[in-house]
Amino acid sequence: MYLTRIQLDLTKTKTMQALVAPKLFHGAIECAEPEGRTRKLWRLDTLNGNQYLLILTESPLDFSEVVRQFGTGTCAETKKYDVLLDRITNGSKWQFRLKANPVVYKKIAQSKRGKPVAHITTAYQEEWLEKQAAKHGFALEEDQWLVTESKWYRFRKGDSRQYVRILAVTYEGILTVTDAECFQLSLMQGIGRGKAYGLGMLTVAGEH
Repeated sequence: MYLTRIQLDLTKTKTMQALVAPKLFHGAIECAEPEGRTRKLWRLDTLNGNQYLLILTESPLDFSEVVRQFGTGTCAETKKYDVLLDRITNGSKWQFRLKANPVVYKKIAQSKRGKPVAHITTAYQEEWLEKQAAKHGFALEEDQWLVTESKWYRFRKGDSRQYVRILAVTYEGILTVTDAECFQLSLMQGIGRGKAYGLGMLTVAGEH
């Protein structure tokens, strides 16, 4: 696995458009691998006042076109992600960040799974993550995590007149790994819905 970071140029019209309609980032990322597309996770991140695009891929890819469209001109930084994955052990504690789409499925006719409905209150958003933690190999440290942002996106789906409306919720704090193998899969595959729109990517840093 490889983690790539691209600094965004917020003076570019294309970048500002993509910040409103994340499908534009997704399209550019997919074009970096025109044949045999593989699983990718991506997310927008802010560090020291600068905004970045984080992309997790199975192999190193050429993101020069993504840099051209949205970046500052600085080359993309790519590092092997396996180095971090190898450090994941049961009982280890980490700072984490997750941008996700917390939903509950409401039963409707002609649907086995139901219709996804976003959790719009902080209490239900927190409850959703607690449930996800139990399924993804980690436990949240009591009183050491919180919801830091909740933001709606609304944009056209492809070239159709249909709109996508999706809620992005950012969680940050401290977690403890309870099942290392399961947690590694969560880091590689993401959590929840909306991965094409920059959601579901869980990252950890600063082992405690």
